[in-house]
Amino acid sequence: MLPGPVPLSERVRAAMARQAINHRGPEFGEAYADIVRVLRSVFQTKNDPLVLSGSGTAAMEAAIANFGQGRKIAHLVNGKFGERLFDIGKRYGQAVPLASEWGTPLQIERLEQELEGGCEIVTMVHNETSAGILNPAKEVGALCRKHDALFIMDGVTSIGGDTVMVDEWGVDVAIVGSQKCLAAPAGLSALSVSERAWDRFTGNAPYYLDLGAYQKSAMKSPMETPYTPAVPLFLGLREACLMIEEEGVDARIARHHRMAESVRTAAEVWGLSLYPKIDALHHYSQTVTAVNLPDGVKDKEFRGIIKKLGIQIAGGQDHLKDVIFRIGHMGAVSAPEILATLAITEHALQKLGYNPEGHGVAAAAEVLG
Repeated sequence: MLPGPVPLSERVRAAMARQAINHRGPEFGEAYADIVRVLRSVFQTKNDPLVLSGSGTAAMEAAIANFGQGRKIAHLVNGKFGERLFDIGKRYGQAVPLASEWGTPLQIERLEQELEGGCEIVTMVHNETSAGILNPAKEVGALCRKHDALFIMDGVTSIGGDTVMVDEWGVDVAIVGSQKCLAAPAGLSALSVSERAWDRFTGNAPYYLDLGAYQKSAMKSPMETPYTPAVPLFLGLREACLMIEEEGVDARIARHHRMAESVRTAAEVWGLSLYPKIDALHHYSQTVTAVNLPDGVKDKEFRGIIKKLGIQIAGGQDHLKDVIFRIGHMGAVSAPEILATLAITEHALQKLGYNPEGHGVAAAAEVLG
């Protein structure tokens, strides 16, 4: 129950457990085409997403390298992955950090000032799992359109699990990772690229991350990637995408929202506070919940008890270690996994001397039911 990688279904595992196929042949092309068809609906875009053999970080670098080289880039930061985009931006453009404390609202007013001052690119993490906060993609997209800047959005842990309207929100480059809400194996990422972004394509990216090459290969019949792809991962992703199609994107998002509400409800009933500071524009994540550890409960012991009973949850990263714990609720999981996780979490809290104020598992069950 981590915020990725998530458990894989039997169907996805079986799809990868087969003999190798020709990655220049029709069978691979059909698999790639299925992935693109489903991802269009998941991204809510008319664009044909490009799939890279590389994690979400590879897609982050591809986005900045292909569209931000030598340009002024404003990086909205309120967590670990916003910081990562800034670190990448420093290698390619004139990176300007607009940093807030992790899990606190972004500096939207300062962003507008930077846009008025000639900023050409904006990066933002939509769902910052390091702090459990959901950032205002629609509003940032509108600001970028107003000032004719490109909007690069990390949707690695929101796309496929929460509402994301890439075209409607004006997202020029949107990124998703395979091992999060899509419930596929780790090691792939996909990008949706707008026509506005292609018009500003620099054409001078690292060889392996040249999105122009990926677009050219994807337009072939059968579809291809420019370089040898991770074929078993593509086959696993295709099966995961077919499962998304069968469930329906709206139903999948609704399931994720119910799971998130159930975990938040349990934490509230236990008397624990959530870590993020939200406001009218910023909300709690729908795919991971970050909870403050109660006084006297040590992270290592707490998560150790939970792991010994067969479930893994996440601790805090960097300076949030021993401050928060995080429960992931994304991908193919549903009520049984959520309730088992909450029951063991409640047990661990009690074993370490914290007495929950109420019955969080029962309250969560009411939400899920």
